[in-house]
Amino acid sequence: MPLTLYSHPFSSYCQKVLIAFWENDVSFEYRHLEDPGASEELASLWPLRRFPVLVDGGHTVVESSIIIEHLDQHHPGPVRFVPNDPDAALEVRLMDRFFDNYIMSAMQKPVFEALKAEGARKEEAMSEARVALDTAYAWLERRLAGRAWAAGEDFTMADCAAALPNRSPQRRHPEVVGRTLQAPARCRGRPARRPRIVTDEGDGRTWLATPDYQRVAPFKKPAVDPKPSLFSGRLAGNTSLVEALRVGRGRLRWPPADA
Repeated sequence: MPLTLYSHPFSSYCQKVLIAFWENDVSFEYRHLEDPGASEELASLWPLRRFPVLVDGGHTVVESSIIIEHLDQHHPGPVRFVPNDPDAALEVRLMDRFFDNYIMSAMQKPVFEALKAEGARKEEAMSEARVALDTAYAWLERRLAGRAWAAGEDFTMADCAAALPNRSPQRRHPEVVGRTLQAPARCRGRPARRPRIVTDEGDGRTWLATPDYQRVAPFKKPAVDPKPSLFSGRLAGNTSLVEALRVGRGRLRWPPADA
């Protein structure tokens, strides 16, 4: 029975899991949570309705880090996301949780405020996020010294987590980001790195795509006039912030593959 991933293209945690799938070329069905019936299916599988959720046969796996460890154990490939050595595994898990809890969480708070109808705390939340990110990246600067990847000499689950939040802070902390997933010489030859966002110049539809720009899932609304910032980009209709870079008016995409 094929693997099914309940996912949404806006979710960084879903994109984190996609990196693990693509690194080891594991086949799966992408269940877009905006497709008819998908949200109800998710609720029946996981009452908390958080995503991503993986269904592997009759087994439901929740939480992005647990999904990656599940893939590592039950669908292994050339890349081991958590090493066998206990101490090395602890470092991988530490760095994975650090990127999720202290980088990604800090980045999301202003986004949540901006999505609220009143948005009263938007500027305050943005200021708090900058302080939190400055503190986190100062710690990373020391922790990553001498390392090729986030947890050592090999690409691991920690790098799946590090790949996504580093898109936006890289202009503020380029020296630290360069020591995580951005190590260019090593990254260019990897089978997968980061998901992309592309806009079809014909019909204007915006898509989540693989690192080589193969389309995976469409966004329901077209991107318009994205403006670079800590959280860059907005969508037509109700404002939703996404991490992206402006490429001309009305066009939205991630940095190029060799960035």
